[in-house]
Amino acid sequence: MDSCSAASTFLTDSLELELEREWCNPPCFSCDFDNRGGGRHFSGESYLSSGALKRLILNLDPLPTNFEEDTVEIFGIQWVTETALVNSSRVLFHLFRQQLYNLETLLHANCDFGKISTLHCKAANIRQQCVTFLHYVKVFIFRSLKVQNAESHVSVHPYEALEAQLPSVLVDELHGLLLYIGHLSEFPSINAGAFVNQNQTKLFPPSWHLLHLHLDIHWLVLEILHMLGEKSKQVVYSHQFMNLTGDNLTNVSLFEEHCENLLYNLISLSLNRYDKVRPSEALMSHHCACPCIKELWILFIHLLDHRSKWSHSESFWHWLNKLLKTVFEKSNDQRRPSVPLIQPRDPLGFTWWIITHVASFYRFDRHGAPDEMRQMESNWNFVEELLKKSINVQNSSFSISWLPLKGLAYIVKSPLSMLEMVKTCCCDKQDHDLYKSSSSYTIFLCILAKVVKKAMKSNGLHPWKQVKGRIYSKFHQKRMEELTEVGLQNFFSLFLLLAAVAEVEDVASHVLGLLNFLKPAFMTSPLIWKGQMAFLLMYTQKNLDISVLAEKFSGAFREKAKEFLVSKNDDMGQRQTLWTLLSIYIDGVQEVFETSHCLHPSHEKLLNDGFSMLLRACQESELRTLLGFLQALLARIRSMHQQLCQELQRENSDLVVQSSLAAKERHLAAVASTLWRHFFSFLKSQRMSQIVPLSQLADAAADFTLLAVDLPSTAPSDLQPQPVLSLIQLFGWDDIIWPQVVARYLSHVLQNSMLCEALSHSGCVSFQALTVRSWIRCTLQMYIKNLYVPDDSFIDTNPEQAVEKDYMEQLTELTRLLFKLPEVKDILSKAQVEYLLIPEDPKKALVRFLEAVGITYGNLQTLSDKSAMVTKSLEYLGEILKYIKPYLGKKISSAGLQLTYMMMGVLVKSWAQIFATSKAQKLLFRIIDCLLLPHTVLQQEKELPAPMLTAIQKSLPLYLQGMCVVCCQSQNPNTYLSQLLGNVIELYIGRFLPTSPHGLGVGQHPVLLALRNSATVPLMSSLKKCILQVIRKSYFDFKGSLLPPRLASVLAFILQLVKETNIDVSEIELLLPGVLKCLVLVSEPQVKRLATENLQYMVKSCQVGSGGEPAAQLTSVFRQFIEDYGMRYNYQIYSILETVAALDQQVVINLISTLTQSLKSSERKWGLGRNIAQREAYSKLLSHLGQVGQDEIQRLENDNTESIL
Repeated sequence: MDSCSAASTFLTDSLELELEREWCNPPCFSCDFDNRGGGRHFSGESYLSSGALKRLILNLDPLPTNFEEDTVEIFGIQWVTETALVNSSRVLFHLFRQQLYNLETLLHANCDFGKISTLHCKAANIRQQCVTFLHYVKVFIFRSLKVQNAESHVSVHPYEALEAQLPSVLVDELHGLLLYIGHLSEFPSINAGAFVNQNQTKLFPPSWHLLHLHLDIHWLVLEILHMLGEKSKQVVYSHQFMNLTGDNLTNVSLFEEHCENLLYNLISLSLNRYDKVRPSEALMSHHCACPCIKELWILFIHLLDHRSKWSHSESFWHWLNKLLKTVFEKSNDQRRPSVPLIQPRDPLGFTWWIITHVASFYRFDRHGAPDEMRQMESNWNFVEELLKKSINVQNSSFSISWLPLKGLAYIVKSPLSMLEMVKTCCCDKQDHDLYKSSSSYTIFLCILAKVVKKAMKSNGLHPWKQVKGRIYSKFHQKRMEELTEVGLQNFFSLFLLLAAVAEVEDVASHVLGLLNFLKPAFMTSPLIWKGQMAFLLMYTQKNLDISVLAEKFSGAFREKAKEFLVSKNDDMGQRQTLWTLLSIYIDGVQEVFETSHCLHPSHEKLLNDGFSMLLRACQESELRTLLGFLQALLARIRSMHQQLCQELQRENSDLVVQSSLAAKERHLAAVASTLWRHFFSFLKSQRMSQIVPLSQLADAAADFTLLAVDLPSTAPSDLQPQPVLSLIQLFGWDDIIWPQVVARYLSHVLQNSMLCEALSHSGCVSFQALTVRSWIRCTLQMYIKNLYVPDDSFIDTNPEQAVEKDYMEQLTELTRLLFKLPEVKDILSKAQVEYLLIPEDPKKALVRFLEAVGITYGNLQTLSDKSAMVTKSLEYLGEILKYIKPYLGKKISSAGLQLTYMMMGVLVKSWAQIFATSKAQKLLFRIIDCLLLPHTVLQQEKELPAPMLTAIQKSLPLYLQGMCVVCCQSQNPNTYLSQLLGNVIELYIGRFLPTSPHGLGVGQHPVLLALRNSATVPLMSSLKKCILQVIRKSYFDFKGSLLPPRLASVLAFILQLVKETNIDVSEIELLLPGVLKCLVLVSEPQVKRLATENLQYMVKSCQVGSGGEPAAQLTSVFRQFIEDYGMRYNYQIYSILETVAALDQQVVINLISTLTQSLKSSERKWGLGRNIAQREAYSKLLSHLGQVGQDEIQRLENDNTESIL
């Protein structure tokens, strides 16, 4: 069945689609369907969804796939399909009534949960048989019935005689069936519930099946009677009831009688529901207890309207209106059918209620699908009569109990909404949902507008004068004094409507006069301000002169602004009351400007010094409103100026037109000057405060800048003669302005390509360089939350989340725009950096830019170009140390410190050649003193903050590499710079030396990283030499018996340095004496081990550097070492030299003479003769030196023999 209904949905009105040839369950009423998604309104088996209604209207086969076999089973008996109804019609209807009786008897059974399944199946089976039979009757009429003349005396076949009588028999049987089932409204329960079993299957009681079967019978009888009339094309008379009642019962009269009775039943059911519904819930409570009742109403609408179009029968509205009129008649009226109709407690309310809901059914098409474009048949005549009844009841105001009374007391939100309401009332298009959202008073205004407009269209102004006289006379001083808040709103609604449909100036003038009669307490009512502003907006929309209204209203605004200025902040109630009025004026004036086609002198009156007073008194939330208003007005003025410029550029010789345009431009300039006067001075004074929201401050400043581009003469004198540059200096280049303001402001400026191009070629100022400087400042200060408040100054969270999202987005946008500047693009091009590779991250982009500047300078050839580039580069930086100074205070921002040290490190390294010039060296010295050698860092005993130490450690290699390049390439060799480099190295070698030489700490020392990452050999060699000199001077200084501190860590550092770099002999000469001292003077095993490793690596390095030949410098170091310590530490020296001999015998061989002389000198000094033990130790060393050593041993022995002899 569902597939049949789905297919039928796509049928056109002229095409019959038969997709399936199998038997389909006939359509029936059912509210058993899933509507949880809200998309379905009726069951798939319904008369609408299945397409049954459409087939009926189009006169198509009711069930094209059913009853096609030779026999058919009806009520459990097999019948011949094509003759059963003719031969056995009365028997079949008798069986039908018997089945009805069987279903009724099931009502008396006990419907508990255990028996419900059986009862449900029995009742459903009976209902299915009955519905199938009635559909069989329909199919038989359509396919098999042949219309014959029953009065003909020509001999015919007995079957044909019976067939000729069938239409009359059907009328008799259908009439009897209707009498048998009775009235629908008498059914005991119209909303029987359902049981749900464990399989979530709904099981309905017999009462539910009986109710829906009654609905099926009522509707199918109408279908059968309609089809019978269509088939016979003549009136069919009833035989059985003609003589009994004396009436001429026909198929037509039975159809009409049944329609009337059924509609009365439906109205009665609605009455039962209406009397149980609260008035406040009437709109939300539908008059249909069940979707099947709703479907029956829709079926009625389609069938009766269809019959009225193709015959002389009455339409649905005519039927319903005729029956609803009887609601107001007395109960003994003889014309009323014998239906137990309940008298409603509120006939008018009920009538409005039911026609309102029934009218909504017109939006459903023949398939039961909502169609908002479907045309509804008009019912205005009856509604008009109903309106008259409603108004005339006890001479009271038009009021319907269930219409939304809250609409009567609803105070409009804005003047514009008042005008929109008036426009809705004056609209010629019918609003079908007016009753859902409007009060009865609004409906009255709609009627009044239609009546006045219609009368004026036909008879000119005469009807208006009559209406005006009647209405004006109702309002006088006493009446105005008696008005309540609701009455005052209705007063404005009425007169705004009159102004909209008639003479606006006359009505507005009269309203202003009447407002003077109000009570003093009402004069500060927001409603009065909204009403006056609504009239002002109406004047604007009609392009009328607003000077009179503007002068009066702006004066009131000035007074309230003055009160707001002097009001105390602790009196929040008074301030809120005043702000309500002021905001009405502000919003209204904005709407006036946005809807005005051109500006007049009267517009200037709306912008008085009340705004200047108001700005000084506002708090943040109120300032947001005012600045939003300012931005809207500035945008509107610029838009109107652009339109004027386009019109002035057109070739037009008409002097009148040119004069008119010039006047418009003067008016525009006057309004612009007013905005400068009342708003700009305040914005200028708030550049460094936090009172004004920073984003709106930037936006407003940018709007004023663009206004100065369009109308420069309107700017105040302190910005002349170049107001645009003055504004950019104030809000874009001034270093004391919030970076959030600068970034947002410059983004607005750079988006205007014409402005940027003009400023770039102006030649009067370094527009691009100063903009780059501001961008660098904004990037460096991204982690500064507050420059001036001491507490909570920094954002100190995850660096990725530390910057406010809005500011980061704005800074990213500024970065994107800045890299489009010609000067920046030229630098990137010369540095061979592609623009597309510039990252969106402002920090990465700044690194790329600084590197590009350094590369560009390095590629320059001429001295003049380099000098100009140095000047330009310093202009980019400005007072860069001031930008980072807040990070170096007492408040610690780890993210800010990391950004500062890293960016300045990149700057020092990338711009090393620039800093090598005399112009830039001063800045380099300040950077080093400020970041690397501040007072706190110089105090070795004082622990540095961990964030600062981390930031220095990560960036120190950049500084060292850059400083080394400066030292090497400085135009004037600077001893001070070399000294600074040494100081930095000396300081941070110690700062970052690990407490223990074990682990990976030494390998990650920033000084070693500087060497490791050096790109050029000369740079590395120079830096390494400086490092070695610092180590020898500061970390290998043995003062008497005092050993240098952290000696093991120093040795580990040296060892790492020797391993990673190609150390030469001259560099070894600096370190080797210290290493040798450690071996002889220190007994700590760790120190000895590290010193030994250093010695081994140094000896190996000398071998590589000298091509295998012993270096003279190395020999000299050892010889001096022997001379200094040979007398006291001879055993240690022999041990050390054994280690050296294992690596390079020749070095030790070259020292034999020195060693022998030291031995003899020692023996002479002590005066004890030959020192056998020392000689044995020496001989052990010599034994490692090959033949030369053996020869020396022999000489020593010979000397011993000679002395004995």
